Amino acid sequence: MKHAGAAALAQLAGLLAQVRELPGLVERGPGIFYCNGAAFLHFHEDKAGLFADVKIAGAWERFPVNNKGEISAFMKRAKAAGSG
Repeated sequence: MKHAGAAALAQLAGLLAQVRELPGLVERGPGIFYCNGAAFLHFHEDKAGLFADVKIAGAWERFPVNNKGEISAFMKRAKAAGSG
């Protein structure tokens, strides 16, 4: 599974706008976010769809982000992980 390219990130523009509003995150590259100086969130693409990898309690967890329901579930977890 490869990191999301420009076309995939364009598809995620609405989600990226939400992520950019989260406090404490720094976008070090397109779609690559750090929190407190450590890698926190990035995106992947493959034939199965688009996915977000977010570090929760020190371990990477993968979330599908292909529809409103998946995006909502992902944002809840990302918000909780980023504030912890």
